[in-house]
Amino acid sequence: MGGRFKPLTYAEMTPAQRTMIDHLLAGERAGNLGGPFNVLLRSPEMGDLAQQFGASMRFHASLPTAARETVIIVTARYWMAQFEWQAHKRAALRAGVGPAIVDAIATGTRPEGMDTDIETAYNFIAELLKTKQVSDATFAAAKARFGEKGVVDVMALSGWYSMVSMMLNVDEYPAQPELKPLANPIP
Repeated sequence: MGGRFKPLTYAEMTPAQRTMIDHLLAGERAGNLGGPFNVLLRSPEMGDLAQQFGASMRFHASLPTAARETVIIVTARYWMAQFEWQAHKRAALRAGVGPAIVDAIATGTRPEGMDTDIETAYNFIAELLKTKQVSDATFAAAKARFGEKGVVDVMALSGWYSMVSMMLNVDEYPAQPELKPLANPIP
């Protein structure tokens, strides 16, 4: 847990908070109550919907796993969310995102040697986070590679992990600082 939102025991929770926790524990996260869920309990109706949306994005986005994890770590880098970066850096490496690519994202440099899935996902989300828009060429490349559903999933995945990153940062969620502050985290 972070330092700003006191952890709640089940006995202290309102019925809506208990419903959120019950749904979370019954879901695909294997009982993991870390990350943003203690913060989300403060708005349990939204939190319950959000955690269901987050599980959908994390476990069922239509993107290849390496592309999905690339979107997540670029988003974590953008927000300098240390805990999210560390958790998904490991997941990205397990999914086949090369260490040099992960290191480049950490240092705010454009990775070299990306395969087509990773590069397409990287280009789309990096451009969107940096410029708040995507060019016709970037959109067309993502649509050709992932389809329209995949394009929506890239945006939704980054949106979910942006929200998670904000919550973890505001809650001062403990993590070893690995990411350094950068003036321009997205090249």
